[in-house]
Amino acid sequence: MVLGVAMMSGPVYAQVAEETLPADTIIVTGSRISNPNLELAAPVNVTTADTIELQQNNVAEEILREIPGIVPSIGSAVNNGNGGASYVNLRGLGSTRNIVLLDGERIVPSDIVGRVDLNNIPVALVERVDVLTGGASATYGADAITGVVNFIINDDFEGLELNGGYQITERGDGGTFRVDLTTGASFDDGRGNVILGIGYQESDPVYQGARDFSLFNIDSFSGGGGGSGTAVPARLAVPGSGTLQISPSGQSLVGTYAPFNFNPFNIFNTPFERYNIFASAKYEVADNIEVYSRGLFSKQTVSTIIAPSGSFGIGVDIPLSNPFLTEGIRNQLCGGFGISAADCAAGAAATDPNDPAYRTITTSLFRRAVEVGPRISDYTTTLFDYRLGVRGDLTSTIGFDISGSYGESENAQQIQNYVLNSRIRQSLLATNPNTCLDESNGCVPVNFFTPTATVFTPEQLDFLSDTSQVTNKSSLAQARASLDGDFGYALPWASDAINFVIGAEFREYNASQVSDSLAKAGDLGGAGGAAPDINGGYKVYEAFGEIAIPLVQDRPFFDELTLNAGIRQSHYEVDSPSEPTYNTTTWTVRGSWAPVPDVKIRGGYSRAVRAPNISELFSPVNTVLTNLSNDPCATLNDEGNPVLDDGVPRPAPSGTLREVCLAQGANAGNINSIAQPISGQANATIGGNLDLGPETASTWTAGVILQPRVVPGLTLTVDYYNIKVKDYISAPTPGDAISACFDNLDPTSAACLAIGRDPITGGLSGDPATTPGLFLSLSNLGKIKTSGVDFNLSYQRDIGFANLILNAAGNWTDNQTFQSSPSAAPLDCIGIFSENCGSLAPEWQWSVRGTLAFEAVDVSLLWRHIDGFDYEFGDAFEGTLPASVGPVAGKEVNFNRIDAYDYFDLTTRWNATEHFSFTFSIQNLFDKQPPIVGGNVGSTTYNSGNTYPSTYDALGRRYAIAAKLRF
Repeated sequence: MVLGVAMMSGPVYAQVAEETLPADTIIVTGSRISNPNLELAAPVNVTTADTIELQQNNVAEEILREIPGIVPSIGSAVNNGNGGASYVNLRGLGSTRNIVLLDGERIVPSDIVGRVDLNNIPVALVERVDVLTGGASATYGADAITGVVNFIINDDFEGLELNGGYQITERGDGGTFRVDLTTGASFDDGRGNVILGIGYQESDPVYQGARDFSLFNIDSFSGGGGGSGTAVPARLAVPGSGTLQISPSGQSLVGTYAPFNFNPFNIFNTPFERYNIFASAKYEVADNIEVYSRGLFSKQTVSTIIAPSGSFGIGVDIPLSNPFLTEGIRNQLCGGFGISAADCAAGAAATDPNDPAYRTITTSLFRRAVEVGPRISDYTTTLFDYRLGVRGDLTSTIGFDISGSYGESENAQQIQNYVLNSRIRQSLLATNPNTCLDESNGCVPVNFFTPTATVFTPEQLDFLSDTSQVTNKSSLAQARASLDGDFGYALPWASDAINFVIGAEFREYNASQVSDSLAKAGDLGGAGGAAPDINGGYKVYEAFGEIAIPLVQDRPFFDELTLNAGIRQSHYEVDSPSEPTYNTTTWTVRGSWAPVPDVKIRGGYSRAVRAPNISELFSPVNTVLTNLSNDPCATLNDEGNPVLDDGVPRPAPSGTLREVCLAQGANAGNINSIAQPISGQANATIGGNLDLGPETASTWTAGVILQPRVVPGLTLTVDYYNIKVKDYISAPTPGDAISACFDNLDPTSAACLAIGRDPITGGLSGDPATTPGLFLSLSNLGKIKTSGVDFNLSYQRDIGFANLILNAAGNWTDNQTFQSSPSAAPLDCIGIFSENCGSLAPEWQWSVRGTLAFEAVDVSLLWRHIDGFDYEFGDAFEGTLPASVGPVAGKEVNFNRIDAYDYFDLTTRWNATEHFSFTFSIQNLFDKQPPIVGGNVGSTTYNSGNTYPSTYDALGRRYAIAAKLRF
């Protein structure tokens, strides 16, 4: 954890003083140097076990969610886009640019991207959480560009502690139950200590259909009832007319009138079940020599539930003699495809493919398979991580530490209720209602042309749908040896000796993704693309050193002046036929100056790196989904109605724009009726790149700590940070890819020809096999920078009838500018929401907790503030919501703006006896409803249920109760 000075961000209570630290205590964290007397120079935010208890946090993700400067990442509030894990995103620069540690050491990541799943952290045993922001690569190696999150476990626990808790929303859903048992003991006259913790947790889902504001999908640009064009009844692509929907009578094709409202099927809170075991032991085998170990096991299942599968615009061949085609629909199709009336009638009667009159039409089919039920993915992660080491003293001032660890993680995704694209195509190739033309696998003809949902027979359901599985495995082996201590020498003007640490580390990562044939082939309808096999790994050999030099101490105007420095040299070997290798050097220099005990000025500069992860290196080229709401070639929206620009229907492409659209794969039959991407999701072709090199970052901080003696109990810290990353591993945003072509129209340009359209519809959605969509390749061409100020305040005072404790943590972010390549326009996402920006990053954010600690009762109020946001393009809906959006109809809205939000949580803890305490909390005390912005103004991952549920509370007021019994 790189050199650090921290303030407590959590309150302190006299009743539990043995578990916490005084509010003005300076906590040393973030260095391999083990001298506890050093006060080092990087800011750290600390959350204590007491704060975790008051917040009623059940998983580590919830602890971090309240800390300003941390942008919401994948977690329990993400449904479509959640791979069964929770991550942390410091400074909004991405969850791959920080490290999660357990007692200062890496643990095995949970995926091929190399991120640690926060769900595996044993929260019941956490003594505190240190969040150090800023470059930490000199101490921990690659990935610590934005800092580290270190979960400190209580390794001296003695006794027995039983914790139980339950939470539920005021609406009666989203129940969460948790129980933890911890026991520990010292033995052999204190030479040894063992700890065992066992925990279980279960959380229920909260459906979007259970809240008024999310019952109906709302279109962010029209304000009306939105949804997906993949609906019931089915839609078919007809040349010259776009996509037409089967009429209510079932006898013809008409303009889209019934988009599919997918919201009620989706969830705001993913169901979760976890079993975890943590054990640690240490024993002094000889004087000043200690053997220690740690074992972590966790098995958890996270489920995601989304709207039913179906045919999402895949290309299909339909015989004119298909028994389920009505005469009216057949005649319309024939007219659209230029088939004469005579040939159409002859084709309708030709049931034998060998008949010269037999004809098929190739079209795109959009049909939601509601009969199959919602798509469910159960992600079961099994993880173990074991560490063994020995440490001791070589001399009275120098010690050693040698350790090794190994961990494995397996994430198995069980995919249910998906129809297969190949089976849909096969079932349509039928000329009688009982048999398919190809019956090799038990094909059953299916009627996709009814105006209402058909109750599929068990035989049809069995044929159309299947289960699938994708398994991700990762492993981490590591070893480290170090010497640390002091030189036994202090500079003439200092009293403390110069401290140092030197050491070497080795790490070996391996990861793989193995898919069954269905997932690998991309045959699952609505799965977002294929899940190819991936396998790779790399080794890292490192040497490091740190030094802490007290320059001046206890002198006039120099109560303390200290210099800290560190350096790390790394050598990477990537496992591949080409065997690429590269070397990196990271370093840091920090200093602090206290002219008087009341004031300390601190600052530092670091050079940090991030090595490309296994996914970025080894992923094969693949077509998946990205977010795009506006295709410049489109004249129809997802529902088949005209696109309106400033209230005027958009004209068909003409001139050079038409030439560009045609060059990308549109044709004369669809060029005038191209639809916007389905549900705001376009195809995108991506892949890894073995030529990627490491990112490099320059990070510096400057701050001040104020502890005025005239105000006892007050501590204030203010720190400025500046992070600049070059050689940034990134892909263009969808907006970058569109702008590169359509801002400089040229049908022969590489930027335009890199975009591939559906040959049937001309759009950017459709069958991945024929529609590559946007080309979003990874490179080291990007750069990103951010800067801002963190501030913390802590104050404690006896006010007579109670002890008053105030703690505040805040962040102001000046900018967060991303540029995917030198030719791309810079994008600053602070205070902005759009499909280009992902998760929301506010300009201002703070949390303030005030507590009154009485003799046996603590009453605590938490105030959380989130600054406002503006829509990047400013053309979203503003006005009165119509009747088509259900319960929120008549509400005045402006989807271009999210106002600042304030939440309040109230907690009361009763210390009934020395051994028993009881905690009751009301979260979101005033039942503040989340902002409504519609369902397609941002990325699918974070803009869901007409809001941003990872940032705002979509569940409403919740009640939490917990009890702790300790002996």
